[in-house]
Amino acid sequence: MNYILNIHTTSEKAIVSLCDRDSVLVSSVNDHSKEHAAFLHTGIHQILQQTGISPSQLKAIAVSGGPGSYTGIRVGLATAKGLCFALKIPLMIFNTLELMAFSTIENTANKNALFCPLIDARRMEVFTAVYDARLNEVIPPSAMVLDENSFAELLQEKQIYFFGSGAFKFKDLLKNKISQSSFSDDEVSSEALAAFSWNKFKKNQFENLITAEPIYIKEFYTPAKK
Repeated sequence: MNYILNIHTTSEKAIVSLCDRDSVLVSSVNDHSKEHAAFLHTGIHQILQQTGISPSQLKAIAVSGGPGSYTGIRVGLATAKGLCFALKIPLMIFNTLELMAFSTIENTANKNALFCPLIDARRMEVFTAVYDARLNEVIPPSAMVLDENSFAELLQEKQIYFFGSGAFKFKDLLKNKISQSSFSDDEVSSEALAAFSWNKFKKNQFENLITAEPIYIKEFYTPAKK
């Protein structure tokens, strides 16, 4: 058995799942973004209890490393690193944007389109990237302030699927210029999370536990205290 624990806490919906290879055995979901920290350890404990699988049977742990919620990134990565260190098993880290694209591509028939995850970063800013159906980067992950001309050149050439928590914010900007666009608030499914982590596991795409870092893209900012 190849049991992998998957942790996804960087989006509004948090997922913890236990998988055997790319098959989901059990998963737990939290839809309240401000409660991810409280949910995570309880969720892990519950799914292990449900399956009767002990932590010592895990082969690896996979976690979304960002971009996204700063609290979610830190909570997820700290938990994953701590468990991997204690259990002496490998760590895998996902780019959340790539994982979102993979999840949407898996459920989309049009493989000639482009895929653009959009994570709301407040006001008109988003974390985004653009991928083709093979997950090749067309536009690398970045923080972007949206306007009506964002992605204009690509929209003239290809249909683009926009999805994630920032998708409809962009749809409002485009108004009538949406013939080449499809919009949804879809983020990540448990099944896509399982398939994505198993792909990495098979390729031995593991992180160094000591040097592994979050994928913030944009540094966290807090006002200086006076």
